Amino acid sequence: MNAVLPSPEELQKSIPVTAALAESVAGHRAAIAAVLDGLDDRLLVIAGPCSVHDAASTLDYARRLRALAAEHRADLLIVLRAYLEKPRTGIGWPGLLLDPGLDDWCCGPAERALRPVADARTGLPMGRRLLAELAELDLPLAYEFVEPALAPYVADLVSWGAIGARTVESPPHRRLASALPMPIGCKNRPDGHVGAAVDAVGVATGGHSVVVPDGKGRLAVSRTGGNPYAHVVLRGGSHGPNYGPHAVADALDRLTAAGLPARVVVDASHGNSGKDHTRQPLVVESLAAQIAAGRTGLAGVMLESFIHPGNQPITPDLAYGISVTDGCMGLDTTAGTLGALATAVRARREARVAVPT
Repeated sequence: MNAVLPSPEELQKSIPVTAALAESVAGHRAAIAAVLDGLDDRLLVIAGPCSVHDAASTLDYARRLRALAAEHRADLLIVLRAYLEKPRTGIGWPGLLLDPGLDDWCCGPAERALRPVADARTGLPMGRRLLAELAELDLPLAYEFVEPALAPYVADLVSWGAIGARTVESPPHRRLASALPMPIGCKNRPDGHVGAAVDAVGVATGGHSVVVPDGKGRLAVSRTGGNPYAHVVLRGGSHGPNYGPHAVADALDRLTAAGLPARVVVDASHGNSGKDHTRQPLVVESLAAQIAAGRTGLAGVMLESFIHPGNQPITPDLAYGISVTDGCMGLDTTAGTLGALATAVRARREARVAVPT
């Protein structure tokens, strides 16, 4: 059973981005680029749920995060993690865009054959509308691009993008990163291999012929100029974490050896926390110490955070404000980690001022 999706142009017309909102997104992208370039001495912090499954709780979380972003605006550039697609190693929920009802992936083959496309046709407008509402809060939005063909439906609302651990070696995703108009983080592989992420950054910074749907939904080839703000995201892996001083220095050395800008974002979750949300503050403690000690190139930190801590299985009766995928820190713990990172940034800034010229 097949059905035609609306074109990106049709969806953009039905859920438009105003001139003011487009200007806001452009400003957020420029601000993130300035942090990555070292022109802004703040720390980039990407915080939010592992994946978005519910509009109401996500908007609630975003409003609370906005207050924390305002509190720490002098030291931290906080970006809301708003992931509507979910990469999977095996069978599992693929995210809000493809399965907004959170049930298609677990149906039997006969039932699934009758209903999957209707969900995607619902999920695309639902997801774009939510991103627009979140962006109207004047928070920069972060997004992981999983399905390249869906990128044109949402990219105009995104200020920071990611190529995930499972797709970092995929040529179409690397070429897509070169075409996207915002800074892109390339994660290390699930096993922790960093070389693949460095290679991905190298590819993303170059120009390529990229095949993606045009505004009318037709496949089109465009030539990219490369993404100057591609960078590595260290997220640990099955062989252990890579957030410590030696691992961060090694990643920066690899980038330098490849002739690429030496800058990384470190994910405090996933392999770096052993997928235990209660360990994220310990990772942040190490990163804060590195920042306070003047570690250059450590441009940002990623946190998995939601209203309440932990996670829950997908059932018909979901608890409010709890992740349905990876476990997240609650907002109270998140506020503490943000405070620690802001303190570290101030210490780094004061140390630099104290150095005689």
